[in-house]
Amino acid sequence: MWIIRGRSQGQIIMAATFTPQHAYTDEFIPKDYLQTSYAEGEGILLGEFTDFVLQNLHETFTTSGVKGDTLLDVGTGASIYQLLSACEVFDKIIVSDLNEKNRAEFQKWLKKDPNCFDWTHIIKYVCDLEGNRENYEKKVENLRSKVKEILKCDALKRNPFDPVVVPLVDCLVSCLCLEAACKDMTSYCEVLKNFKDLIKPGGHVVIMGTLNATFYHVGKKQFSALTAKKETLETAFKKAGLKIEKAVFAPRVDKSAINVADFKGKYFIHACKPI
Repeated sequence: MWIIRGRSQGQIIMAATFTPQHAYTDEFIPKDYLQTSYAEGEGILLGEFTDFVLQNLHETFTTSGVKGDTLLDVGTGASIYQLLSACEVFDKIIVSDLNEKNRAEFQKWLKKDPNCFDWTHIIKYVCDLEGNRENYEKKVENLRSKVKEILKCDALKRNPFDPVVVPLVDCLVSCLCLEAACKDMTSYCEVLKNFKDLIKPGGHVVIMGTLNATFYHVGKKQFSALTAKKETLETAFKKAGLKIEKAVFAPRVDKSAINVADFKGKYFIHACKPI
């Protein structure tokens, strides 16, 4: 273990070297995560990180022309924002997560449970990008109609959905999953190889995450994060046999919540499987 001193409050934080899978199934609380990360006016990922991701996703699924029949989201968690642009250009969306509580929370949103997390502020942001803010409710219903399956997955397995076999998809997305699942960049590269085998020849892989992180908090619980860097990420994609079409790296500007999550930047990588 090591010590990190939070800048804003001067508190001492103990960061575990790696959080095992069972901690996510036993101790990860989706409501706490959503509140900490995305709550309107206070989420630590809201604004700088989500704007970066959503703008790049918008470009990928519009001007870059990525579209198709089926999109697969690995490590969805309880989040929907990474699917808001894709639902306009894919006929079918499959979401997946290791944690049963995350899958249940996503299901609550899908079924319009009155106690589900309110994503309206982020949905309206995406609709603004599309020039269609007034029809944000239509986008919500469109996304709900496109989600066809919610699967259990383990990104570290050769077949993440074992024993289910998912037919090859046109596009795979994963946002803020591999930082939690992978202990090191060797593991990250192996997961990318697994991802490549889940998509069709010429298909797309879109990965979004944080740079140079070591930990993040969900409520009062602390989890480790993979320390990913620009050079090691690009090398991992190359070793996995994926051709990078677009790679965007940006520093973190607002460090006011560095004691809650200590990432130093963010990345967006769009790659393709060779035909």
